Amino acid sequence: MASDAAEGDVAQQLAQRDLTLDLARVACVLLVVVIHLLFVGVGRAPDGSLVIERTIEAQPWFAGATWVGDIMPLFFVVGGFAAMAGWRSLERRGAGGRAGASSFVRTRLMRLARPALPLFVLLAIALGAAWALGVDPAMVDTVAIGVGSPLWFLAAYVLAQSLAPLMIRLHRRARVETMLALAVGVIAVDAVRLLSGFELLGLPNVVLVWVAVQQLGFWMHDGWFRSRSPRTLGLIVVVGFASLYTVVPLAGYSWSMLSNQYPPTVPMLVLGLAQAAALTLLHRPLSALMRTRAARGVVWFAGSRLMTIYLWHLPVIMAVVGIQLLLPIPLPEPGSATWWLTRIPVLLIVLGIVWLLSLWLVRYERSPSHLVDPVHPGMPVTAAAVLLFAAAPFLIMVLGLDTALATVGVVGTTLAIWLIRGRGARLLAP
Repeated sequence: MASDAAEGDVAQQLAQRDLTLDLARVACVLLVVVIHLLFVGVGRAPDGSLVIERTIEAQPWFAGATWVGDIMPLFFVVGGFAAMAGWRSLERRGAGGRAGASSFVRTRLMRLARPALPLFVLLAIALGAAWALGVDPAMVDTVAIGVGSPLWFLAAYVLAQSLAPLMIRLHRRARVETMLALAVGVIAVDAVRLLSGFELLGLPNVVLVWVAVQQLGFWMHDGWFRSRSPRTLGLIVVVGFASLYTVVPLAGYSWSMLSNQYPPTVPMLVLGLAQAAALTLLHRPLSALMRTRAARGVVWFAGSRLMTIYLWHLPVIMAVVGIQLLLPIPLPEPGSATWWLTRIPVLLIVLGIVWLLSLWLVRYERSPSHLVDPVHPGMPVTAAAVLLFAAAPFLIMVLGLDTALATVGVVGTTLAIWLIRGRGARLLAP
């Protein structure tokens, strides 16, 4: 009876949502898993020596493929749509204003911090143990940088979502002017970075670019994209990619869109606009797909543990590779026909292990019912919690993962959760 009631609740919740956005979110994360798996090229050369390379990046078609395969801007567009929907829900319940903004930010922060804490703990222990055991530092650095590469998302997303209440207010007052101001800011930061040749000067765009892309999600929620004709939406997509083809060589951007994420650049904003239009253009067939029970089941199943999949897939990939190296089995040379064929079973193994981990870790994706303390301090404390949590992934994005930064992640995330939890509640209570 309890399971029937739970399934009924899920069905009711799904009926009230635009499921194409849930599908887009799940597809984005699963595509990230596939791309990262293809990056990890570890095998044996014909002479038996160990080969470690970023296989997919070495393919001549890779840069072009990223123009379609880099779907991270779309994730922020969908996040903006969800933020606007969540904010309007708060307003309907009479919980807007500063108190509502604090509650909104704490909820978003908790959804990221709780799943991240077990990972930071594992990384700190594993990297500390590798150092204590005298494992080759070069090998440890290679693995650590690879495992830490997706963590930039935690900093960028929590900062963008934390600014959502303010940006929604600006959007409502002057949506065109707000978007133009953000775009000008992004261009200015890029210009300073490109003219100076100093990459770190592009770091302000970690906020500006992703906030601007998130703003497109507000426009989507308002119905701006849906009110455009299919011809206009198609024109936005074509003009967007045509402008990228023109701007990339003129400004000296990388032809690889993945490289334009670190730090994020103007092409990410243009790509976000094109992807928002493309998603709207495909809304009808995607809606038809999401009316099938199979598609809903997959989206609900993966969506309920999406942070677990995102955070844990690379550690699992590295663990699977490590086990392969220890076993007396032949390893195909990265990039060979055999290597490409074996990516399918390896992907299934990785997803299976992540699923097993999720049986325990999924509890940390559920926001506790007693998150909001009636006498909880307001926005200043919430803002401090956001910065404490964002510090480690931001530094990992800039410097690369190591034992010290993994430890900073444990401490910062623990303090952030402690600050935003109701008093007397356990840090990771389900």
